[in-house]
Amino acid sequence: MPLFVALLRGINVGKAKRVPMAELRTLLAELGYTDVVTLLNSGNVVFRAAKGTPAKHATEIAAAISSKLNVDVPVIVKSALELATIVAENPLAAADPARLLVAFVQDAAALSGLAGIEPLVVPPEQFVLGKHAAYLNCVSGILESKAGKALLGKAGKSVTTRNWATVLKLQALAGLQR
Repeated sequence: MPLFVALLRGINVGKAKRVPMAELRTLLAELGYTDVVTLLNSGNVVFRAAKGTPAKHATEIAAAISSKLNVDVPVIVKSALELATIVAENPLAAADPARLLVAFVQDAAALSGLAGIEPLVVPPEQFVLGKHAAYLNCVSGILESKAGKALLGKAGKSVTTRNWATVLKLQALAGLQR
């Protein structure tokens, strides 16, 4: 059965958009997903599905969270193969994993909308628009970076970001579930 990773945007940050991971696991199981495992408290879920596309799963999970947990949250789903491709294509992988952001989109065409972040990059920061994700190395720290703030804010509202350390943990978790 194919393996997927769901990434929820902007949950459990402060008091807004609270989604307990136990409830999220139960909800996905109720939707028919199996081997549901969460990572951290920030909306990272690895699961199996007998059929369906990542986009279909994203829509279904977001709708269920809205109706059952009363939280409207964007959800991006990637297959384990897509996640492996995003990891393999990272040209900035040697950066500090805590300061390297990966921006995930449901549809790769949405990456072009992130081009406006490029003028905010101040060297030695680096920003790369890849084929399947965008990568931002915030050398001085994410909160010190205008590009980082833009990516996490309105400019990045069609994406969800994870730091490289979390992405590698998700890849390892997906690898353990094969």
